[in-house]
Amino acid sequence: MTTTEQLYQIYLKHPAISTDTRKIAPGSLFFALKGDKFDANAFAEQAIVAGAAYAVIDNPAYDSGGQYILVDDVLTALQDLARHHRSQLKIPVIGLTGTNGKTTTKELINSVLSQHFNTYATQGNLNNHIGVPLSILSINTTHEAAVIEMGANHQKEIELLCSISQPSHGMITNVGKAHLEGFGGVEGVKKGKGELYDYLHKSGGIAFVNCDDAVLVKMALERGLHPMVYYGHSDTLSLVSGKIIENSPLLTLEWTDKRSERHHAVKTQLTGEYNLPNILAAICFGLYFHIQPEKINTGISGYQPKNNRSQITQTATNTLICDYYNANPSSMFVAIENLGKLTAGHKVLVLGDMFEMGEESAAEHEAVIKKALETEVDERIFIGHDFAGSRKSEVGSQKSAVFYPTVEEAIAGLKAHPIKNSTVLIKGSRGMALERLVELF
Repeated sequence: MTTTEQLYQIYLKHPAISTDTRKIAPGSLFFALKGDKFDANAFAEQAIVAGAAYAVIDNPAYDSGGQYILVDDVLTALQDLARHHRSQLKIPVIGLTGTNGKTTTKELINSVLSQHFNTYATQGNLNNHIGVPLSILSINTTHEAAVIEMGANHQKEIELLCSISQPSHGMITNVGKAHLEGFGGVEGVKKGKGELYDYLHKSGGIAFVNCDDAVLVKMALERGLHPMVYYGHSDTLSLVSGKIIENSPLLTLEWTDKRSERHHAVKTQLTGEYNLPNILAAICFGLYFHIQPEKINTGISGYQPKNNRSQITQTATNTLICDYYNANPSSMFVAIENLGKLTAGHKVLVLGDMFEMGEESAAEHEAVIKKALETEVDERIFIGHDFAGSRKSEVGSQKSAVFYPTVEEAIAGLKAHPIKNSTVLIKGSRGMALERLVELF
C-alpha cells in the first residue's frame, strides 16, 4: 500500500486533483471516491485515458500497476494527504463555520485580504469532508493566506475538518436553527459548531468573536479561549465597531478602528441588516492583518454577492432580493425583519419550505408564518407542503397571505396575479428551486 508520504511526493509533481472523470485536468491525480450509487474505482482507467497522471484507487481488482496507486481507502487517503500538505504550509489559515452567513463572510474576508495578500479561499461550496481536503490541496507556495469554509450537519464534522485544515485563526458567524435533524436540536448545533473553538483552544489559535452575540461570547469564554479578537458594537472590547447608516436596499455603514478611533464609511453591494456582523468581521480581519482602511473599504465595496445569497436583481418592474440558496428559521427571521425595515414601497414576502427540520418542522414553519404576519409588508406568499400544513385557519382573514402547496401552483398563481412595482424577498431551502419564480417578476 502507498503511504501518505509517498503519495505526497507524487502530489508535489502533480498538484492538480480530480475527482470527476468528466473534468479531468491533464497531469492530475484522480481520486476514485465512492458515491452512494457508484464506485469510482471502475472509472480509474477512463480517468487515465482522459489525461490523469495517476489514479488513486482502493480496489485491488482495478490495480494494473504503473499509473495506479493502491491505498486502503481513497477518501481517507485524500484527507490524510491534505492534512500532511497543510502541515507544510507556514501561512495564516482562517477557519470559518456557523449556521448562517458562512459563504458571504468568507468572500468578504477574501476580498479584504486580497487587497494586500495573495489569498486562497474555498471555491463555491467545497466545505465538507471532501471539499475541505480539496481546498487545502489547492493552496500552493504562492499563497500568503487562506480562508477555509467548513460546513456541517452532524456533530464531530467540524472536528474532522479542523484536523485537516488546522486553522491558525477562526470564527463562528453565529449559531442558529439549521440541520436540527442531524445535530439533534439547537444544543447539538452549539456543540457541533463549537468544535472549532475546541480546536483553537487546544492548538493555541486565535478566535475572532462577535461581542454582540451573547451565545458566541459564552461559548468562547466557557472554553477559556485566549487570545480573542472582538468585533461588534462594544466600545471597550472590539477591534472594530460599526453601524448601518443606510439600508435602501443596499447597505452603507460607518465603522470605527477602535485603536485609532478613526471613522470610515463604505457603501456595499449587500442588502440585509443581518450582514452587518459579516462585514465587520471582514474589516476586523483586515485591521488585524494591518491592511490600510482605504484598502479594506475597497475590498468591502468591491464584493458583489452571487449564488443567490442576498443577491439584488432588478427586473423591468420589481426589485428582487434573491436569497434562495438555503433557508432555516434563523435566516428566515432576519431576512423577514430586514424586508420590514427596508426603505421601499410595496413589499412582498415569497417564502418556501425549510428542509432538515426534523421533529421541529411544524413548529418552526408556524413560527415563520407568525413572524411574517407580524412584519410590516404588503403581501405574503408561502410555498411548500410544510408551510401549507402549518397554516392556521385564521391566517388568510387577518392579513394578506396566500399558500401554495407546490412551486408549480405558485407559478400558476403568480401568472394569474402578477406582482409589479414591488420589492420582493424570495427565500427558501435549495431543494425548493425557487429560481423558477424569478422570470415571473
